[in-house]
Amino acid sequence: MTKRIAAGAPPGLHRALSMVEEAAESSKLWCAAAAVMACTGGRRGRMAAVAGLASLAAAQLISNGVCKQLVERPRPPKEWIPHDEVEDRPDSSSFPSGHTAAAVAFTAAIIPTWPLAGALCTVPAAMVAVERVQSGAHYPSDVAVGAAIGLSSAWLVRRTPHLMLRHWL
Repeated sequence: MTKRIAAGAPPGLHRALSMVEEAAESSKLWCAAAAVMACTGGRRGRMAAVAGLASLAAAQLISNGVCKQLVERPRPPKEWIPHDEVEDRPDSSSFPSGHTAAAVAFTAAIIPTWPLAGALCTVPAAMVAVERVQSGAHYPSDVAVGAAIGLSSAWLVRRTPHLMLRHWL
């Protein structure tokens, strides 16, 4: 499946996916989205931005700080990837996709507070997930687990205040 996805993107889609991934590198895209929400969305925008960034941080900690240290999975074989992006992929473990975890965590965390902003973020988040396989950086299972980590991180960040209040009361 990885070979098929890497070879199957038309050139225009390949370029669009690469541009979105570049914007998402080091969480630049999600930090910019949070800044826009915080500056233009009033209290709701600030709450969404904080939830999104906290979830993103949790997802990156879990995916990159824990999982990648525990699971050493090699990246897909270079000969499977028919384009030059395969040379730019990281040397770290393939499992899980930290980019996907961050994108999904940010997006899932803002949806309950600001559904429209969350809906707008789903497109680049999905593009990041597809790009990670298409570029040869990850297997589809790495991306699926990254998405699960992102959803779990968003749930945890959004539920923590309620869980803490219940515990302390």
